[in-house]
Amino acid sequence: MKVRKAVIPVAGLGTRLLPATKAIPKEMLPLADKPTIQYIVEEAVASGIEHIILITSRSKRAIEDHFDTAPELEQALERKGDYETLEMIRRIADMAQLSFTRQPAPKGLGHAVLQAKDLVGNEPFGVLLGDDLVDAPVPCLRQLMNVYEDCGASVLAIMPVEKSETSLYGIVDLEPGGDRVHRVRGMVEKPAPADAPSNLAIIGRYVLTPRIFELLEQTPPDSRNEIELTDALHALLRYEPVFATEFTGVRYDTGNKVGLLTTSIAFALRRPDLAPGLKAYLRSLDLS
Repeated sequence: MKVRKAVIPVAGLGTRLLPATKAIPKEMLPLADKPTIQYIVEEAVASGIEHIILITSRSKRAIEDHFDTAPELEQALERKGDYETLEMIRRIADMAQLSFTRQPAPKGLGHAVLQAKDLVGNEPFGVLLGDDLVDAPVPCLRQLMNVYEDCGASVLAIMPVEKSETSLYGIVDLEPGGDRVHRVRGMVEKPAPADAPSNLAIIGRYVLTPRIFELLEQTPPDSRNEIELTDALHALLRYEPVFATEFTGVRYDTGNKVGLLTTSIAFALRRPDLAPGLKAYLRSLDLS
């Protein structure tokens, strides 16, 4: 079955980016001149996704407004004759079919994904996490969708990390395969380096079969009262195969302050309208 839908959880409180996120959703913080969440939605659209489901909370209304039409702004731009900006604003509202549903309490990533059950239905779907951006010629989600079309099973995006950093990620245990695609034997959420089965970490891109919803409903909360997606994926291995692919591209983590700043610089340097001025400024700095 074709992957037509994608889930983007955006209900988190963004505490690592305070005080900026006290009143502004972290997903609306800009990278250059574009909100982080727009890059994620654009990746889903470029991957061929037709219906995007955003899991929000009551403090994330600005995300819904960003992807809505803005009649007053459009009229003002039209009066000014700024048709280039007008077209750009209209494209944001027309990128894809978007649905919004709320996670009533912050109970973990698995619980957030579970809120999309009725909107996804009985079909495979993508998951994109807003903290992870991947710069790649072929969108990262599309790479996973290609693997899904070959194997017909859930697929995780993985990348190597330093052994000392395994406690920050879900870590996979793999049966080695060819062409950067491997069958998953097991996975552990945030293991200590001494307990990690590998140094291959799951990052925020998945293609999942709908059976994951049944398993999420059966997954008990952890010590933080959160339902972990990794725990449900580990349970999924008892019923069907799960694959992992070492994606091609550069991954950026915008979930912390330094990561947000460095990602913004990296993305601005790719822009011909912003790069010259930014490069001139960076050259002027005395970093000794």
